[in-house]
Amino acid sequence: MRVEPKLTGLSGNEIYCMRLKGLTPSGVVIGNSIQSMGFLGGVRSVFRGIVGGEIPDVTRMIHEGREAAFVRMRAEADREGVHGVVGVTSELRNLSGNSEFLFVGSGVSGQEGAARFTSAHDAQELYCHMDAGYEPREFVFGNIAYSVGAVGGIAGTLKTLIRGEIKEFSDVFNETRHHALERLVSHAKAAKANAVVGIRTHVLHFAGFHEMFMAGTAAFQPLLPAQNMSAPVTSDLTGEELWGMTQLGYVPIKLLISTSVYSLGAIGGIKAAFKGFVRGEISDLTTLIYDAREHVFDRIKSEARALDAEEVVGIKTYIVEIGSNLVEIFAVGTAVRKMEGARVQTANLPAQAIIRDKDTWLSGPGGFDLASIRAGE
Repeated sequence: MRVEPKLTGLSGNEIYCMRLKGLTPSGVVIGNSIQSMGFLGGVRSVFRGIVGGEIPDVTRMIHEGREAAFVRMRAEADREGVHGVVGVTSELRNLSGNSEFLFVGSGVSGQEGAARFTSAHDAQELYCHMDAGYEPREFVFGNIAYSVGAVGGIAGTLKTLIRGEIKEFSDVFNETRHHALERLVSHAKAAKANAVVGIRTHVLHFAGFHEMFMAGTAAFQPLLPAQNMSAPVTSDLTGEELWGMTQLGYVPIKLLISTSVYSLGAIGGIKAAFKGFVRGEISDLTTLIYDAREHVFDRIKSEARALDAEEVVGIKTYIVEIGSNLVEIFAVGTAVRKMEGARVQTANLPAQAIIRDKDTWLSGPGGFDLASIRAGE
């Protein structure tokens, strides 16, 4: 009897990890949606962009496009009879002047009656989540389209003459990032989850604006208090990090975000420019970046203190030049605390959950430009 071959996007290491959790590969599932913002929505968005902040029409259009594509992918998974969809990816592509929203994932099957789920993470990270007690429920996302705006720009331009933080810009950037996180949490609550793990953040350019897109895996952790059903915990720790912290007895509380926009100032800028011709430290820039980092760290520390967190782990800082003499300093980390009963299911992670796969299709001059990479790279 001829066996029908199954296609999968899972690597050998991923297949191994899934089999340890009683799951086997079961095809590739896809969902897409092609959307047009339309003339009226575009005009409204342009006018709203003048005042700065969120552009609701663009936010709504992108969210609806992603949601439609995700629902179709999940419907295909149901038709195929798979229990879970692993390594779900979300892409936004231009197509003949319109936008295509695409979701792709690898199906896995388990024992009859197993709960259905979708996961934003590859099978290696998912193994770590499951072994740490986080049962996957749903791929969840939150987004926001935003613009600094003309008013913020004018006020900000005047303030660039003075060295220090430009609060108008800082407020816009802080507000947008927290709105995206709030929408992701709302999605998780609808999925009856009490945690969102492995959150990844992307900032994209779309229709002349910026879009911030957050995605993670909504999960249920039986150890967490009942109130977390109405306020799911959030974490950007990798699967391996979450597993390690769980083994040490810690659970995540909240993903903390802080950002500030700073200006070197006209005088500082001139001084720095002249000092750039001479070898040695540029003290104005050194002091500015130091002060800015301390500022965002102070905000994170203050929020962690209010949450009764014991530590903030995995803090990452980013510095982005966003204009003449302007820089954005952005910090993100996960607040954690010890919880009695927190433990992993196995004493050690298997090597297959740690070793990342290398791509075997290599491009060269005149060759293919790969649209995606293997898990974890």
